[in-house]
Amino acid sequence: MAIKVIKHNCKDSEITDESFFLNRRAILKQLGFLGGTSLLASSSFSSPSENVLLGKEIDSSVSLNFKKAEPILDELTQEKKAVSHNNFYEFGSQKHQPAELSKNFRVKPWSLKVTGENKSSIELSYDDLFNMFDLEERIYRLRCVEAWSMVIPWIGFPLSKLINKLAPTTNTKYVRFQTLYNPEQMPGQKNYFLGGGINYPYVEGLRIDEAMHPLTILAVGLYGKSLPPQNGAPVRLVVPWKYGFKSIKSIVGIDLIREKPNTTWNLLADNEYGFYANVNPEVDHPRWSQAYERRITSGGIFNQTRIKTLPFNGYADEVAYLYKGMDLRKNY
Repeated sequence: MAIKVIKHNCKDSEITDESFFLNRRAILKQLGFLGGTSLLASSSFSSPSENVLLGKEIDSSVSLNFKKAEPILDELTQEKKAVSHNNFYEFGSQKHQPAELSKNFRVKPWSLKVTGENKSSIELSYDDLFNMFDLEERIYRLRCVEAWSMVIPWIGFPLSKLINKLAPTTNTKYVRFQTLYNPEQMPGQKNYFLGGGINYPYVEGLRIDEAMHPLTILAVGLYGKSLPPQNGAPVRLVVPWKYGFKSIKSIVGIDLIREKPNTTWNLLADNEYGFYANVNPEVDHPRWSQAYERRITSGGIFNQTRIKTLPFNGYADEVAYLYKGMDLRKNY
């Protein structure tokens, strides 16, 4: 039986106008990539679709069975905004493009291969992602490095449950994640300018203790339904105390390894996107402050809420101990 998401009595709050966002497209422009993107945008990718502008439903996903989370004080971001304002460069570097350019993305069949440090491995099919573990709802704050944020009810399972199936040894120090590489389905991988000039496939990584932390999940759904493509279908990482680019989408590979992996944004601009990427209001991005964020909840397109950013995105009590003794200005 499908479980419905509890409806929240959302007051007319704010959403940040995209023109106010300080986003990563600035660095890509400096590197000379977004000139081409602008040319593309002026033709077939020129503006958000009518559905996005009007806030209409974009995706019709499958309802899921899961254990509901307890309500929290934060106001939920409206679903229509969470599925229409996305960073997923495999489908374009502008916020509206992932929803528009992923409509024909196929998630079945799917294969997620998990490999241990000792070369043991398991492979999960599409159905395994939803049936191997009990699903639960986690309502998390999502903080983008671009200084905007959302509050999203994810559905998934702790990553630790999957890792434990491989019985990691003391030699396992890091976990490497990789997104699907399929240029025929992901136009940003096929078109250098549309995809922001990134060297695909997209790769992310965590320390093993971060990966095993109970807050870290693999999400297969949101708002009571399976993930739509623009949000990382069929499976994505969610690490709520880190900036959003760490929460890699459409994962096909997870490797338990000894050495710290090279990660996509860190390779592209290591002075701007550190390996740890913990939300930290005291460590600014080189080109903007991280002390405040614009929270996207309800309300019209020209409204915005500016709130203080919390250390570790408000999860310091749960995760700060992981970084005891570390200089978080150097290990950003």
